[in-house]
Amino acid sequence: MGDTLITIIVIVLSAILIFVFPVLSMADRIDTASQTDVETITSDFVNQIRSTGKLTKDEYDVFLGKLTSTGNTYNIDLEFRIMDENARKKALQSALDKIGENVYYSVYTTQIEQILDTEGVYKLKEGDMVFTTVKNTNLTFSQQMKNIFYLMSGNNVYTIQASQAGLVTATGN
Repeated sequence: MGDTLITIIVIVLSAILIFVFPVLSMADRIDTASQTDVETITSDFVNQIRSTGKLTKDEYDVFLGKLTSTGNTYNIDLEFRIMDENARKKALQSALDKIGENVYYSVYTTQIEQILDTEGVYKLKEGDMVFTTVKNTNLTFSQQMKNIFYLMSGNNVYTIQASQAGLVTATGN
């Protein structure tokens, strides 16, 4: 009876080693590939805005489509810091968002999407700044497997995320 129990335990442990750990490893590789894709997509998106000085609705839709093609859902945070129209004008007050004598104000995702929906293009000028952050909102297969076996992954853990920022080098026309 004792030998039978040990044999069953050995078979179960062998099955875990032969099947479960390779699946976990493959799931981690899929997340790593998705992470690389998201970083590249986000970097290309920000560089495109920086070099042209504008964001069109079509370009934004292509960006969203490329992210969706990775098989995950994402929370996208856009921020455009717009240089004040009175750039380099001597200011009397000190502010945290002041860079030299240039003062910036921020426009966020919902405002940008609203302008894209109504006008079709958001134009920036040279000296404005673009910030983009992308985080997955769904549990990936790797996270689900870790929840089952390790009990260490949670809902607020982002395994796939990318941030990119840049200074606009051209005025959009």
